[in-house]
Amino acid sequence: MIWIELSTRAEAEAVESVAELFSGLGHGGGVAIEEPLLPGDETGRVEYDPNGMVTVKTYLPEGEGSEESIRRAEEGLWHLSQIRRVEGLSVNRIAEEDWAEAWKKFFHVQRIGERTVIKPSWREYEAREGEVVLELDPGMAFGTGLHPTTQMCLQGCERFVSAGMRVLDVGTGSGILSIAAAKLGAASVLGLETDPVAMDVALKNVAMNGLDGRIRVLHGSMERLRDESQAEAAGFDLVLANIIASVIIAIALPLKEALVPGGRLITSGIIAEKEGSVLEALRGAGLEIAEVMAEGDWRTVVCTLGQP
Repeated sequence: MIWIELSTRAEAEAVESVAELFSGLGHGGGVAIEEPLLPGDETGRVEYDPNGMVTVKTYLPEGEGSEESIRRAEEGLWHLSQIRRVEGLSVNRIAEEDWAEAWKKFFHVQRIGERTVIKPSWREYEAREGEVVLELDPGMAFGTGLHPTTQMCLQGCERFVSAGMRVLDVGTGSGILSIAAAKLGAASVLGLETDPVAMDVALKNVAMNGLDGRIRVLHGSMERLRDESQAEAAGFDLVLANIIASVIIAIALPLKEALVPGGRLITSGIIAEKEGSVLEALRGAGLEIAEVMAEGDWRTVVCTLGQP
């Protein structure tokens, strides 16, 4: 299968707008955001360049409608470039097997937080005592653990997941947060994903980690919960939503309604300039802001739902 990679580089303040543009073009709305990196030092530590341009990518299958999607992307980026620093569209056609192999050399074992380790399925790693190892193959989905928003969500999982919890993961992508929650002790996890390609990847990763019995992945977003039984639609102790600011704002009330009293929401994918709008929407939905985590231009918000 041939995939078309659409990419551009944009200043941090324009990333949200580019992501929204691309989300309507890809095979199911998946968007990859790559932060600019500073050269690593002798310890191998990686730092982000706060002044660099951010790369935004999406993928769509070549075929009917793909040329129209390219035209819409070019037109949309041109309009954005009139008000923000956004580069033109780059288009590459890639065979799926070539793409899958090409990026693997850049994806290494990485430790996040106090004890979470992301292990690519094709690399060797001997776990140390107390570590939680997530076996992962992102495939054509997004969610490798490299992005600051994913890392902050994983840190939140380490802090807030406890044994026996019911967890909801909205926009599960590769399944990385669902798998982390289950391995950190959650009794059950429900993942929601609008992209059918990402959903397939998530299911494979869940199986690879031996978690089929504790993680379900459904196709859809928050409205999908209305199709489930009442027991499935609410009563989550923890909700994870690593998406984008505009979507968080739009579904703030359903996110709140999915929580049990005393439950917690960890939501990310929020560019700094949208922080105020997101906080306003979450408060308006009846959630209490407990903490705002920051990494460069990105924000992760931790909310709680008070007791009735």
